[in-house]
Amino acid sequence: MEGITITQTDTVIAREIYWLEQVIDTALALYFKNECPYQSVAEVQPPELDTEEASVYADIVRKHASGFQDRLLLITALAPYIKPQLLDLFLIKNKNIDHPFVEFGGVKDEKHYGFYPTLETVCFLMGGAHDISVRLAFMQHVFKDHPMYREGILVADKRLVQLQERLQLSEEYLSMIITATAYMPNYSAAFPAQQITTKLSWEDLVLEARIQDQLTEVLEWLRHKELILNDWQLDKTLKLGYRVLFYGAPGTGKTLAATLLGKAIDQPVFRVDLSQIVSKYIGETEKNLGRLFDMAASKQWILFFDEADALFSNRTQTNSSNDRHANQEVAYLLQRIENFDGLVILATNLQTNIDEAFLRRFQSTISFPKPRYKERKLLWERLIGSVFEIEEGNDALDRIAKEYELSGGEMINVVRYCAVKAAQQGAKKISIHTVMTGIKREYQKSNKTFN
Repeated sequence: MEGITITQTDTVIAREIYWLEQVIDTALALYFKNECPYQSVAEVQPPELDTEEASVYADIVRKHASGFQDRLLLITALAPYIKPQLLDLFLIKNKNIDHPFVEFGGVKDEKHYGFYPTLETVCFLMGGAHDISVRLAFMQHVFKDHPMYREGILVADKRLVQLQERLQLSEEYLSMIITATAYMPNYSAAFPAQQITTKLSWEDLVLEARIQDQLTEVLEWLRHKELILNDWQLDKTLKLGYRVLFYGAPGTGKTLAATLLGKAIDQPVFRVDLSQIVSKYIGETEKNLGRLFDMAASKQWILFFDEADALFSNRTQTNSSNDRHANQEVAYLLQRIENFDGLVILATNLQTNIDEAFLRRFQSTISFPKPRYKERKLLWERLIGSVFEIEEGNDALDRIAKEYELSGGEMINVVRYCAVKAAQQGAKKISIHTVMTGIKREYQKSNKTFN
């Protein structure tokens, strides 16, 4: 969507709305046998789309709605948002029975006035109200696995789309059409995940060399997967997606690593809130997972399941119906993860918490241990030594790095404490005593002995 402007979108949609207006006038004139220059609405040709025209709407038409009927479906679904009064003609009543024309379709919304089109409305426009063959052909067309429903452009309440179904654009595609920008969902019950970002870079992620190499392998797959799968045609033997397990104590860099992978290839990373996914009610967990993966499919999004033990733990026993249901959830998740075309990262504190059936399906399992002396020293120098003036000199940090085993997350908490104390004094200057007090606070949180 880069390079697309609102003005370009306005021009394309304005022409499309004018075409719909002509189609509606023609369909009503033909139905009521009024004077009309056309014998069929199919003669009212849609506007041509310039091949150079940059517009989200034009792109959707080219890819998914190039035919007359599908193009009419798309613009009719958009009309209530762009020009709702255009559909007011369908509010007229049949004077013979003092009732709305059922052949016009439409649904009523008690909260809003106006006409909301259904598939019946488009069927009427196509001539299905007085030609049974047109009606049957239209029904067969939309009852199939229609591409605009399959791609999530249109959404339906019913599994089998019926003519009484309200014609609705998905929130995602409506947003893209109106704003001409990529769609980023907000956290909600329907999408319990939040985008995570960072101002840090790869240089700020201090890890052992072997771990850096493993992360680089994941990154290189993301960068070159189109070449590998499409150009080299390895999609016949390799899955489209990639699955990685991060395991290690809290604060060791798992979340930062996931975020940096997305940042490196300019793909959004969404941290999934498992408290909103896992349900005690049978079937609800699968349903919640299904919505999540359906929304993320083909978006080039990275899904990050933090603290994934609650959902992906070892559940091999089947002594009760609850155990059997839990295993069904695992099986369903395995299926969705394997079929997902993007990167899925699962994070856990302990590798042993993950079911073996899952481990076999990971392309990479990466351990995030607590930093050793070498990494701790580098972290202290970057977090404290390069920012604050230390009264006793930077050499004092070396002793702290040797004696106190802290994770990166715990060290950042110490930095926050030191920053507050320095701010109280009005200068970027701290003492080792202040640093030690911050370390002691972190030890007390973990019930560790502080010497």
